[in-house]
Amino acid sequence: MSSPTAPSTGADPSSSGAPGGWQDAPPDPRRWWTLGAVCLGTFMLLLDITIVVVALPNIQAELHASFSDLQWIVDAYALTLASLLLTAGSLADIYGRRRFYVLGLGLFTLASLACGVSQSPLVLILARAAQGIGGAIMFAVSLALLASAFRGRERGMAFGVWGAITGIAVAVGPVVGGALTAASWRWIFFVNLPIGIIAIVLTVLRVSESRMPSASRPDYPGVVTFTGALCLLVYALIRAGEQGFGESAVLGCFAGAAVLLAAFLLVEVHGTHPMFDLTLFRKPTFVGGSIIAFALSASIFSLQLYLVLYLQDVLHFSAFGTGLRLLVLSGGILATSAAAGRLTSHVPIRWLVGPGMILVGAGLLLFLRISADRSWTAMIPGLIVCGLGIGLTNPPLASTAVGVVEPRRAGMASGINSTFRQVGIATGIAVWGSLFASRTTAVLHDQLAHLPGAAAVPALRGLPIAVRNGAAGPLIAHLPGPLQAAVGRAATVSFVAGLHHILVIGAIVAFVGGVAGLVMVRTKDLVGHGPADRPAAGEDTAAEPTV
Repeated sequence: MSSPTAPSTGADPSSSGAPGGWQDAPPDPRRWWTLGAVCLGTFMLLLDITIVVVALPNIQAELHASFSDLQWIVDAYALTLASLLLTAGSLADIYGRRRFYVLGLGLFTLASLACGVSQSPLVLILARAAQGIGGAIMFAVSLALLASAFRGRERGMAFGVWGAITGIAVAVGPVVGGALTAASWRWIFFVNLPIGIIAIVLTVLRVSESRMPSASRPDYPGVVTFTGALCLLVYALIRAGEQGFGESAVLGCFAGAAVLLAAFLLVEVHGTHPMFDLTLFRKPTFVGGSIIAFALSASIFSLQLYLVLYLQDVLHFSAFGTGLRLLVLSGGILATSAAAGRLTSHVPIRWLVGPGMILVGAGLLLFLRISADRSWTAMIPGLIVCGLGIGLTNPPLASTAVGVVEPRRAGMASGINSTFRQVGIATGIAVWGSLFASRTTAVLHDQLAHLPGAAAVPALRGLPIAVRNGAAGPLIAHLPGPLQAAVGRAATVSFVAGLHHILVIGAIVAFVGGVAGLVMVRTKDLVGHGPADRPAAGEDTAAEPTV
């Protein structure tokens, strides 16, 4: 799943407190401890994000969770992260970044414990939301801590080490998640406890405090209206998958979301300290980067949940077996991400992000090779091409987000890009779930209508819900013998049809992102109008960890 750009809230050159700016300030003697603490926390965050998806079918089975519960387990994290990322960065700048980093670590660690001991889907969803709050604080502060601790070439080196750690977390996440889930899905959360405690102790004892008292005050009205609009929208989309888009509660939530979104825009236009500087959207490159960030998360990263369900619920692979197969995707990402990062300084960004998103769309279409009769190897071309596209898109997308503004505004620009990523995850999961449920149900009804004797079996009325919830096997096992094989195939065919449906639409979303990259991302919008003047990695910008 997609992780956000960690916004560099420490982009103000004067934030060091040195008389002549950060260039004249001596290096922090504790800087390498700071790097260790930030890398440890980041590794924990990214590892947790990637391994949760692999464990969802096991969570579904043990907690008797519905399909909508699975959507909320992912979306609860994404919603709180998207809503609080910018606010957390502003508060940390004012009251202390180390203090807030410890707060984020502590909250994330305690929330992980709550996730691990959860006995119901509701408790797990609430604990995941708490994890998202802790994650928002950590992401908002982590790179600001590095920016304030390191100077010159060492700063670039620190960001390089941090970037390598994020790559390792992305690569090993599915396999580690599968291995831990083999013991129990609860261990994917319990593993955070020792890591979180070590990171807290290290931060308290060895990380220097930094702050920027002149930073803008948090935009509380903006947070409330934005969060409310996003929650109502996601709730309506998920509920529509169960009740239909014409249901009164669904329509009411859509209307409420529209009203709150309008209120949010008014607050941002007239507010004193807006969380979203809407003037940034006057620049086509910033708009294009935001569209790409949304499209990348709403396409492949959201659809990864349904690919995992296919591998485990239809092909019956274990969580560990699923993680091993997803390494093909990770390999594709690693194969192109390093090269794309180097090319950013030599090739116009549009020729990286545009083709990268087109590759993602093409990879999603290659997943249409999946059928009820083929093995998992039919997924390999799609996994490879999607991975190559993700790796080609991410590094230049990070520099696009902050390259259109002067360094002092890099934190907000990066944070907005991160928010679009998380909104893409939250809405993508919800939209695909509704469309998947609708298509699966329609195909299954058609399949059963042509099956002799099926109409006389009352238990089959609950089969569409069972297929979506990954519980078709037990229901089919209690059917009369002659019906079992035929109904089992009908369930598989309907699942694959639903998967194909959302893969095609997801590919269209990715292609839209590709077109936006080619048409809207312009070199002349970047500060300095040239590669040499673009913010370099480690120079008041944020690298971008993405799963």
